[in-house]
Amino acid sequence: MEDLWTLFCGESVKSDTSGKPSGSSLLFQPTSCINHALIICFDVLLLIVLLFTFMRISSASSKIYKITPRFRGYSSLQIVSVILNGGIGFVYLCLGIWILEEKLRKNQTALPLRSWLVVLFQGFTWLLVGLTISLRGKHLQRTPLRLLSILASLLAGIVCALSIYSAILGEGMLVKIALDVLSFPGAVLLLLCVYKVYKHEGNEERDLYAPLNGEANGVSKTDSVDQVTPFAKAGFFNKMSFWWLNPVMRKGKEKTLEDEDIPKLREAERAESCYMEFLEQLNKQKQAKSSQPSLLWTIVFCHWKDIVISGFFAMLKILTLSAGPLLLNAFILVAEGKAGFKYEGYVLVLTLFFSKNLESLSQRQWYFRSRLVGLKVRSLLTAAIYKKQQRLSNVGRLIHSGGEIMNYVTVDAYRIGEFPFWFHQTWTTSFQLCLSLAILFRAVGLATLAALVVIIITVLCNTPLAKLQHKFQSKLMVAQDARLKACNEALVNMKVLKLYAWETHFKNAIENLRNVEYKWLSAVQTRKAYNGFLFWSSPVLVSAATFGACYFLKIPLRANNVFTFVATLRLVQDPIRSIPDVIGVVIQAKVAFARIVKFLEAPELHNGNVRHKRNMGSVDHAVLIKSANFSWEENSSKPTLRNVSFGIRPSEKVAICGEVGSGKSTLLAAILGEVPHTQGTVSVSI
Repeated sequence: MEDLWTLFCGESVKSDTSGKPSGSSLLFQPTSCINHALIICFDVLLLIVLLFTFMRISSASSKIYKITPRFRGYSSLQIVSVILNGGIGFVYLCLGIWILEEKLRKNQTALPLRSWLVVLFQGFTWLLVGLTISLRGKHLQRTPLRLLSILASLLAGIVCALSIYSAILGEGMLVKIALDVLSFPGAVLLLLCVYKVYKHEGNEERDLYAPLNGEANGVSKTDSVDQVTPFAKAGFFNKMSFWWLNPVMRKGKEKTLEDEDIPKLREAERAESCYMEFLEQLNKQKQAKSSQPSLLWTIVFCHWKDIVISGFFAMLKILTLSAGPLLLNAFILVAEGKAGFKYEGYVLVLTLFFSKNLESLSQRQWYFRSRLVGLKVRSLLTAAIYKKQQRLSNVGRLIHSGGEIMNYVTVDAYRIGEFPFWFHQTWTTSFQLCLSLAILFRAVGLATLAALVVIIITVLCNTPLAKLQHKFQSKLMVAQDARLKACNEALVNMKVLKLYAWETHFKNAIENLRNVEYKWLSAVQTRKAYNGFLFWSSPVLVSAATFGACYFLKIPLRANNVFTFVATLRLVQDPIRSIPDVIGVVIQAKVAFARIVKFLEAPELHNGNVRHKRNMGSVDHAVLIKSANFSWEENSSKPTLRNVSFGIRPSEKVAICGEVGSGKSTLLAAILGEVPHTQGTVSVSI
């Protein structure tokens, strides 16, 4: 490795007679060997990104731009960019070849390589990148193209700054300094081409080639591709940086957003798609198992990939967050003159920068993807509740009133939809606590056991409170259902209440139900306040116990371990303080899911109650009932209607007359199949 570095830099990288490293090897000098190596590495990175961009060519855009020749022309901005960047790259190549020829002619060797290799790399890269973005940018995908232009601008800015500094110091070649300075305006032109010209041309093409007969074929403007969220066709970098949100945010900056300005969900997040996927997975579970499959595991199997990906980002966030105290400890050691190697300070700064960026990126991806899974779960549960309500039997309607069903959709499904985000909080809290305790043990040794004891006592004190909170939460939901049921019945039968002047009686009844609900709500909130006080006071106890243990165990407290302990204490505080919220959300989701499962398992109307015939021409009777008994309750010993026999021919008009309570509605419901028959036959032709 040392021989390779000598070939690249020459003998100047070695130390001089005094034993000190020469100036060419220092990072802050513009013409140093390290800077030249970094520029070559940056050029290689640009070429890799360019190769990746070519691999992601958008076939759709290439089809559009091959339709008419009048859009094959180039704008004036593109022409200027081609001339400037192409000229810079070509002069770079000529300069590199001239430097190589001069070295071979004078010294009979091409060593050291850095004097001409960096110029050749710069010329080749700039020529290829500049011409590609200027001429072929409209055929490439937007996100990789934007990344390529940003990286090229960053390289041009760094090279320009180094060249200006070298000119101030009186070093370097005048031609190369001029090329380095001119490369920055060239990079600005590339950015303008990407963000102005191609964006405008792309929108113009979409407007030009929109199908003229879209509405005639049943495709409205709101159902067009342009109205679907940009997230549906966003690339990897686009999703990671949330760049797809820019059109909506830009529109929101110009005016107040309205309903038609908000794009539609992509197909995978719509309620119909989520529900069909749920049914497909449920059928697979039924075929694989003889018993009734679990709805919870069915939902998990539907979205396990998204759950795993969001869990990966959650773990990445915790790891990068826990790296902060360790980096702080290393910074303090470097400040005290205990660095492990020469450039450890620079490495620590870069590591801290990348770790914090990675922490921010992973946290946002964790939150976004968890909320997205919650949206899918909420959509499929809402659709499942709606479908179940259509098939609910009369016995089920007696158990689950309209107010309760409304509660299932508005409250229970919402809480379950919020749970995927809090699910990762349950295990990341424990994971973060374990990492924090490990860092504390590294900083203060056995004194960490005192902190561990305080945390264990806090969790044990919370166990009976969590059980009481689960009990009170169940009681609260029952009281809320009873109050909603009474309010719904009062609103539906308001005319009767006004007619008989029963307003005061029903007002008192609803207020009594509200008082019961308030009682359980107060109990839940009181227990939650107890939990909050317990866990918010525990960090103070943890720090006091740890420092007290350090005093008694005579553990020396130096700057590095004290500051590491203080920084780690924040990592301990956050999970401990979030434990009450996590416990509360888990309890609410458990109660809500049990209620929804109970509703989805309620008895349904049986299609076998009525034998349907489809062929109208082959039957004598449209409705035929022979010696049938009907009962609203299937196991009832006394049927509601007994020994019913009659027939109705096709196109015959029949009226059913009788006194109030004689069974007219029951007979019509029996014909529709809503009332099961316990004896006889029922045949209906549709």
